[in-house]
Amino acid sequence: MSSESCTLDDEDTFKILIATDVHLGYLEKDAIRGSDTYNTLNEILKCAKTNQVDFILLGGDLFHENKPTRRCLHTCISMMRQYCMGDSPIHFNILSDQTVNFNTTQFPWVNYQDENLNISVPVFSIHGNHDDPTGSEGLCALDLLSASGLVNHFGHSHSVERIEISPILMQKGNTKLALYGLGSIPDERLHRMFVNKQVTMLRPKEDQDQWFNLFTIHQNRSKHGPTNYIPEQFLDDFVDLVVWGHEHECLITPTRNEQQLFYVTQPGSSVATSLSPGEAAKKHIGLLRVKGRKMNLEKIPLDTVRQFFIQDLVLSDHQDLFTPDTPNVTKKIENFCHAKVIEMLEEAERERLGCPHTPEKPLIRLRVDYSGGFEPFNMSRFSQKFVDRVANPKDIVHFLRRREQKEGVKDEVHVDYGRLVQTAAVEGLRVEDLVKQYFEAAEQTMQLSLLTEQGMGKAIQEFVDKDEKDAIEELITYQLEKTQRHLFARGVTTEQDIDAEIKLFRDSKKNTTEEETEIREAMSRAKAHRSERGDADPDVFHGLGDVNMDSDDDMAPPPSTSRGRGARGGRGRGARGRGRGAFSAEPKPASRGRSQKASAPTQSRNIMQAFQATPQKPSWAGSSRSYAEDDLIIDDPDDDIPVMKTSYGTTRTASSSSSSSSVKHSSQSQSQSQATKGIQFDDSSDDDDNPFKGRHQARR
Repeated sequence: MSSESCTLDDEDTFKILIATDVHLGYLEKDAIRGSDTYNTLNEILKCAKTNQVDFILLGGDLFHENKPTRRCLHTCISMMRQYCMGDSPIHFNILSDQTVNFNTTQFPWVNYQDENLNISVPVFSIHGNHDDPTGSEGLCALDLLSASGLVNHFGHSHSVERIEISPILMQKGNTKLALYGLGSIPDERLHRMFVNKQVTMLRPKEDQDQWFNLFTIHQNRSKHGPTNYIPEQFLDDFVDLVVWGHEHECLITPTRNEQQLFYVTQPGSSVATSLSPGEAAKKHIGLLRVKGRKMNLEKIPLDTVRQFFIQDLVLSDHQDLFTPDTPNVTKKIENFCHAKVIEMLEEAERERLGCPHTPEKPLIRLRVDYSGGFEPFNMSRFSQKFVDRVANPKDIVHFLRRREQKEGVKDEVHVDYGRLVQTAAVEGLRVEDLVKQYFEAAEQTMQLSLLTEQGMGKAIQEFVDKDEKDAIEELITYQLEKTQRHLFARGVTTEQDIDAEIKLFRDSKKNTTEEETEIREAMSRAKAHRSERGDADPDVFHGLGDVNMDSDDDMAPPPSTSRGRGARGGRGRGARGRGRGAFSAEPKPASRGRSQKASAPTQSRNIMQAFQATPQKPSWAGSSRSYAEDDLIIDDPDDDIPVMKTSYGTTRTASSSSSSSSVKHSSQSQSQSQATKGIQFDDSSDDDDNPFKGRHQARR
């Protein structure tokens, strides 16, 4: 087959628009940047409509917040209704069992086959870590869009013990596409599940070498720690292309993994959520064409993305201009930084010429290393000079200082904990990372004696990200009770022995499955305690300014949205009441104590366990593959890369047949689903020496 045949749009070619990490609603209250994510989503959907794609594939984090605001949901639904609904026919069939593929809704079938809907551009999406399922029902914002018939949410794993990924089998003409998806799971747990061989990818038995296998994942790709990422070698080698979400740097040109012999595309985010170097690359989405076993990926630049320029400045490298002893050195440094910002603004203006959809004010970040005896200048005064020219006037300059290098020791970045929270917000660090970083830096002077860094980080993350007000208190209470029982069982009485026993007890659970179980138990208790009080579920999708009127603890005026005293909730005040008729609180029954919360409804606990467990396998054994030089075409003329052709040995006997065309909104949708349930999946391996033989379990 010639390379040109994959670039033509015919009845055998899948056209798929690929995007990840839209982060809809990011900084929506900002006067300058509030509409950036909405403008970009509108451009993405319009591009899909213009190119007449078969479907849109989103790689997670469609929403920036776990609880999107009303404006965010309303805008998203409006745009999807505008661009994804219509009379255009759908030209591909779903061959797999849709009750397995779409198991998070009471409408377990693809939206374009719903006789009550008129879909012209289907959207398939996995969830990310920002819009992940939470609450007792395990729902996320994507499930709202799924129930409304606008998005097909797939890749949601409900089991904490084992993950079984069943593909969505599609066919367009003679091209067969197997779409795999895995929504975001804590990296440490998924890493351990891979190592322990607890992740299984099912494959159709019939015509295995004729399926193009596309896998979408939302995890750390770069290494952030020993287990805080997913190596590419963990993924199965029969996959042809991996769409990697979560990483924001745009590396959309497919790169080949030489060990597993598949290709990986990393579209990156469509908005800069942190002022870091990885966000400065030009943002793209991809138009993927698949015909048979060949593919072509066209890079499409996004015109509505706000420009971002970043530059590093080391003051000690400019001793010809100033030294720490130079008179008025601080003023000279400020003038020097001013000139650098002006240069970046001029560059942004040149690049914006001819791009009317690009926002006028760019993002500017100047990272200034002032180590070597220099002092930072007043950033507020500096920012005032650019308030009308940049989109981020308050954080243009970021000061950092390096410790003096000791002999044989590599330079380390000095952490100023007085400014740690502000830095984290700018650089996009996670709460649990900050907690771990803090206690690692303070290891010699301060340590947690009862709790672990992982537990405290998780509790703080639940409090900040999920508004789970009781998370920290419940973790402390739960761990205190457990430690007291342990000390009582050991018969320890003296203060010195107690301290030693607590340290041993704490260290024995650190970074183990038992620690994760305790964290999940504490979080479940927090949710059960909220249910006892009658508080509304914090996972209900409301805006920051919404008021919870369902709590029976306290009918006082609604708390402020700040994280000050109002963030504590009305727990203490609710017990006392305000003594004003209907506003007084009913006294709590004496029987409602900690013991009852521990045995409260286990449904929320089971849901929490489904998204906190163990990670899986090292790399596979070798596989037999051959290459065709013209099988992959990138729109860049120098980036032609061959794609693999897999030889899987004996072809499995077909267990069912499929039709080659689809009739839109046909009444055959239900019968088709029943007829295709007979497609069998294979878990056998043709290589007897494969150490992971038996991974693909047959579905009966």
